[in-house]
Amino acid sequence: MACPDGVPHGVPLNFSLAGDSIFFHCAPEGRKIAILSANTRVSFCVVGSTQVLPAKFGTRYESAMATGTVEELSGEEKRQGLILLVRKYSPDYVKEGLEYIDKLIDKTKVFRIRLESITGKARR
Repeated sequence: MACPDGVPHGVPLNFSLAGDSIFFHCAPEGRKIAILSANTRVSFCVVGSTQVLPAKFGTRYESAMATGTVEELSGEEKRQGLILLVRKYSPDYVKEGLEYIDKLIDKTKVFRIRLESITGKARR
């Protein structure tokens, strides 16, 4: 993300990937919401498994970077975005997760990043 004055701003997120979109949720107000309201163009970076290789002065890693446009979801799309997160992070508690979603859906915002580009890199 970039603040209105051009200063970059990054924040770690729990996310779920489905099709050509990344879904995430956050508090209903704050700096991230203000930045996204001013500029919907974003980049997204994730680092997967890593292992330092001391004898090789290197690291085994996997990573991906993406760019896209973010949009806030509402209604059933918002609920589906939250369900994707429950299925990823709490797969053994989907029933309880659905109840949790229905109880607290108005206390969170859900966003979708429509992916425009993805690149990846790895050292195995």
